[in-house]
Amino acid sequence: MKLGDLMVKRAGTVDPLKYPDEIFDLYSIPAFDSGQPAVVPGSEIGSSKPLVAPNDVLLSRIVPHIRRAWIVGDNRGRRLIGSGEWMIFRSEQIHPRWLRHVLVGDRFHAQLMQTVAGVGGSLMRARPAHVATIEVPLPPLPEQRRIAAILDHTDALRAKRREALTHLDELNQSIFVDMFAGVARSNQSVKLNDVASISSGITKGRKLNGANVRPIPYLAVANVQEKSLELTVVKTINATDAEIDRLRLRRNDLLLTEGGDPDKLGRGSLWREELPEAIHQNHIFRVRPDVEQVNPIYLNWAVGSRESKAYFLRSAKQTTGIASINMSQLKALPLDLPPLELQENFAERVERLEEVRGQHRTALAELDSLFASLQSRAFRGEL
Repeated sequence: MKLGDLMVKRAGTVDPLKYPDEIFDLYSIPAFDSGQPAVVPGSEIGSSKPLVAPNDVLLSRIVPHIRRAWIVGDNRGRRLIGSGEWMIFRSEQIHPRWLRHVLVGDRFHAQLMQTVAGVGGSLMRARPAHVATIEVPLPPLPEQRRIAAILDHTDALRAKRREALTHLDELNQSIFVDMFAGVARSNQSVKLNDVASISSGITKGRKLNGANVRPIPYLAVANVQEKSLELTVVKTINATDAEIDRLRLRRNDLLLTEGGDPDKLGRGSLWREELPEAIHQNHIFRVRPDVEQVNPIYLNWAVGSRESKAYFLRSAKQTTGIASINMSQLKALPLDLPPLELQENFAERVERLEEVRGQHRTALAELDSLFASLQSRAFRGEL
C-alpha cells in the first residue's frame, strides 16, 4: 500500500491565539524527545496548528535523518494539536505501533531520504507528496499486532540498557563531585597549560607542494563525543611522515572539540589506542597530560566539569548558536589539582565502572543487531 492512502490530507486546523486561555496538548518536534506532548496555553502558541487524534502516527519531515515517529496518546481532556512539520497518518487498516516501526526502520528510512529537499541542517525537509508514493507492507491487523509486540519488547530491552548506561554516567559524575567538590578550594590551582601540552591538528586545505604522503586515519569533530569516541566512520587523509610523527595520537591523549553547540562546547574523550595509528584534524585540540602531575582520567573529568564548561562559555566566541574556543583560552583554563594519589583513586573507580559500561555496551550492541534483524524479517514477511 502507498503511504498516501494512509496520509491525512486535511486534518483541520486551529489558531490557538484565538483561544488564549485554553490549554492544549501540543505534539511539537521539541517535545518528541520527552515522549510527552507539551501542555501549553493558546496565548503561547504562535501559529495555526493541525488537529490530531489519538492513535494518529506522526512522521517528522524536518531534518529527516533524525528518525522521529510518534503515536498520539489518549485524549486527556484537552484539544490535541501537532506541529505543522509532522506528516499525519490515520487508518483503520493499520495498527499504530506497527506503522511506527515501519517508519523508523532502515528500509523505509532509506527511501524517505530520497525525498529530501533543502540545503542541509534544519532546512532539510522530506517532501510529503513524494513520501506519499512510497509503498509499505500491510499484513492483516492481527499480524501487525503480533509483530509490533515482538518489536516493542526488544525495543524496551534496548531502552533499559541505554538507561543503565545513563545511570552509570551519572554515577561517575557523582563520584567526581563527592571526591573533589568539597576539597576544591584547598587544592593547588593551576592552568591547563601547566600540566599538559596542547596542540591543534592537521588542516585539510594545506599546501603539500609535491611532498611524499601516505593515507592515515584522522579524527574529525564527529568522532569525539563526551567521554567517548564514535569510531564507526573514520576518514583518512594524506599526510607527510613529518606531520604524522608530530600529530600521531598517544595513549591517554585528551581530545577536545574547539566548537559546537554551546551546551556541547569543549566535549572530550581520552584516546586509548582504539586504532593502530591516527592523527586529528585542526578543529580538535590534543591535550597531552604530564602524568607526573595529573592523572589522565581525572583530567578528562576535570576539563568536562561544570566549572570548566562555564569557563568555556564565558570565554568562547559565539555566532549563530555556535560557540568556539581558541588555543590561548584553552591553555588558560583554571584547574584544581588535588594530590595525585586522590586523582588515581578516582581513576580506579572510573575504570571499574567502565568495565561494567563495557558489558552494557556489548549487550546493547547485540540487542541493536537483533532488533535490526527482526525489523528486516518482519517487513519481508518472514517473522
